[in-house]
Amino acid sequence: MGHAYQVDNEELRTARLSLRRPTPADIDAIYRIHSDPRAYAHNPADALANLTEAEELYQRWNAHWEQYGFGYRTVHSQLQTSQPLGFCGVKQMQLHGRTVLNLFYRLDPLAWGNRVATEAATAIVNWATAHLPDQPIIARVRPDNTASLKVAARVGLHRAPHLDTDGEDGLDLIFTANWPETAGPVHDPRP
Repeated sequence: MGHAYQVDNEELRTARLSLRRPTPADIDAIYRIHSDPRAYAHNPADALANLTEAEELYQRWNAHWEQYGFGYRTVHSQLQTSQPLGFCGVKQMQLHGRTVLNLFYRLDPLAWGNRVATEAATAIVNWATAHLPDQPIIARVRPDNTASLKVAARVGLHRAPHLDTDGEDGLDLIFTANWPETAGPVHDPRP
């Protein structure tokens, strides 16, 4: 499925970060971060139990890249050649009957506290706004995840309480950009 915005190997750079399409070499980092209880504390359904599950998650991320030409990216420091700091990107999903871009950011707890998530998510939101301007961007945030709530606000997403929904781990507060101003959720007329 080809699109005018095909960017398979595009690298996004910020002042400190490089965001790239994940490769099989990132599977160990996917496992390391998604098996750390601190990293998934607010989203226990995202916990990975073993390397096989990390490989399956990588395969899902890669399939999204193959289908749409964009997706979640591996976040690296430009200042040092270390293991990945985490993951950040957008993927297509459905929310209240609309196709949206779900903004995702999950970092190694060692990278917390110095606005890496904000810097990475800002680059992703800017890219998505420029390349996919007609698609709403959303972030689904657990109510008690204070750090994630701050990141969503800092990257320019606005709280949309009328779009809140039940997620795998409970209530998801929805933040959005590019949601049609007059549009609420699309209601399915089927019973």
